[in-house]
This record gives sequence, C-alpha cells and structure tokens, in this order.
Amino acid sequence: MTSRLLPVSGLLFGATMWGLIWYPYRLLEEAGVGGVVSSLASYVIPLLLVLPFLWRHFLTAREHFGWLALLGLAAGWTNMGYVLAVIGGEVMRVVLLFYLAPVWTVIFARWLLGEKLSGWGVLIMAFSFAGALTMLWPEEGGMPLPANQAEWIALSAGATFAFSNVVTRKVAGADAWAKSLAIWAGVTVIALAALLLESEPFAFTDAANNKTWIILLGVGLAIGAMTLAVQYGLSHTSANQAIIIFLFELVVAAIASYFLADEALSLREWTGAAMIIAGSLFSGQMEHKHENS
Repeated sequence: MTSRLLPVSGLLFGATMWGLIWYPYRLLEEAGVGGVVSSLASYVIPLLLVLPFLWRHFLTAREHFGWLALLGLAAGWTNMGYVLAVIGGEVMRVVLLFYLAPVWTVIFARWLLGEKLSGWGVLIMAFSFAGALTMLWPEEGGMPLPANQAEWIALSAGATFAFSNVVTRKVAGADAWAKSLAIWAGVTVIALAALLLESEPFAFTDAANNKTWIILLGVGLAIGAMTLAVQYGLSHTSANQAIIIFLFELVVAAIASYFLADEALSLREWTGAAMIIAGSLFSGQMEHKHENS
C-alpha cells in the first residue's frame, strides 16, 4: 500500500502545484519579470542548490546520458511553454490543451516503448480531438484552431509534456534525482537560448522590491520540490495512469482561476473540456498490453 501511495501522492502534489503556480507567475509578470526570466529563475535555483551535492547521480546514469539530455530539452520547452502560456492566455483553456497529452502519449509510447494502439485507442483519440475542436471552435465561425499565441504554445508544450513522460519511463535505469537534474538543466538551457531573443530581459531589477525576489525564490523552491515528487511518481506509475492522476490539476486550476483571475469557461468550452477529460480517463484502454511485460 505504501509503495503505491508515495508515487500517487507525488503526482497529486505535482498536479496541485501546476494548478496553482500560474498565479505567482502572473504576479511576477505584473512586476515586470517576463516569462522567460521567471522560468530561468524557477529552474536554475533548484539546479544550483542541489548540483554540488548530487552531480554524482549523473555519473551513475551516464549510460543514459543521451536520453537524459532529450528529457531535459523536452521538459525545458514544456515548462517554459507552460509559463508563457498561462501568462498570456486563459488559464483553463491553456491547461485543457495540455490534456490532449494522452493522445501524444500513445504516439510516443508506440515509438519509444513499443506499445500498440488498440481499437478503443483510435476511438478515444478521435473523441479527444473532437473535444479540442469543440472547445476551440470560434463563436464567430472559422477554423477551430488555437485562438492566440498562448494557446499554440500550450498545445506544443502539451505534446512535449507527453514526450517527456514517456522518456521518463524509457530511462528506468536513472533515478529521480538524475531525471530532475536533467529537467532543471534543460529548462535553464532553453530559457537562456530564449533570452537571446529578448530586449533587456533584466530591466525589472532596477525597480524590483523584496516581494518580487521572495516570489522568485519561493517559486524556485516549489518547482524543485514538485519536479522531484513528479519524477518519483512517474518512475513508479504507468504513463496513462499518471495522466489520469494529473487530471486533478484541472480541478485546482478551475477553482483557482475563478477566484483569483475571475475566469470562467462557456458551456461550449466546458463541453469540449469534458470530452478531453473523458479521453484522459479512458486512456488506459488505448494500448494493447505487452505480452512479455
């Protein structure tokens, strides 16, 4: 019981944090800290805190270095993309676009883990996509595509989220510390590269008060704890079960966005959301089971 409770608790903690973390990022944006800089700070803080003590975990997993590098880059865009999306878009629409992840998970799991799509899987994928189209369909007509840059970023980050989850399962020989270090390093690299496209990204430092620095530090510590908890949970839970547990983020995000940002979805958007959630709930039926597993 304990062996199952700890991974599930880790994933629930991560889901709760992802459902809430958008709010301090918006506070940082209001204080002049852009999404790229806040992403960089959030992940470089835990990296610098633990790297002097835990760099040996990379050495013990050196045969998986290529996969860990791929995990870091995928998670790098996932995490920075999430920050940019929730700053620039509606929280619930951004989060829901993430939950096309079961569809991407099946595609990547087939490629990397050899898991085959079942007949039910085809229907569930179609149903999930239909939910996304319903949610995205503009009231004034036109193509049912993401409405703005934030939603496109959310859609792409959801795909890399699924990819990073599958890679986490692929590198079962590396422990949660090595994977977490790879993720923190990956976000740091992606954010540093993105800074090259920004003009004066650190201009906020001239007027930053203690509250801004405390929020930056607090988010960094929270991200560090969340990454460790999620990597431990993912390493001891099937990819599709993890996706279902992550649905708790939707509950947290819906409540938080209503009370903290006064955001609410229309009936059509809730209908599409329900279809995406249903696809996630049935995602365990999407693949044929391994015969030799």
